[in-house]
Amino acid sequence: MSDEKLVGIVLVSHSAAVAASVAELAKGLAGGAEAVPVAAAGGTEGGDLGTSAELISAAAAAADRGVGVAVLMDLGSAVLTVKALLAEGDELPDGARLVDAPFVEGAIAAVVTAATGADLDAVEAAAAEAYGYRKG
Repeated sequence: MSDEKLVGIVLVSHSAAVAASVAELAKGLAGGAEAVPVAAAGGTEGGDLGTSAELISAAAAAADRGVGVAVLMDLGSAVLTVKALLAEGDELPDGARLVDAPFVEGAIAAVVTAATGADLDAVEAAAAEAYGYRKG
């Protein structure tokens, strides 16, 4: 699978630690998903809580393999920042897409689905389906 082009996943959080931990969790639970390009974009350049357009753009470029990038965000300004980057048109790779999904469960579903070689539409659908996961 290492030669296969896989959908990239970008995880945007207000916290660098949260983004990195969710990326680690998703890859770990996805067993065999080592080839999936997952990039964390958390916090600001100075290490504070917040969001950074520059860190998001860099993460998306790092995760891009030419077949699409699913961008999942935690909340608030992370969503607004990704929407602004998409509106600018040249700040994110072609095929980058905001994915409306729960952050942790959606990330896991996205990575698992991307590992199968699924396209961006399928990765987005799997992540969005995580809204339906019931815990009780």
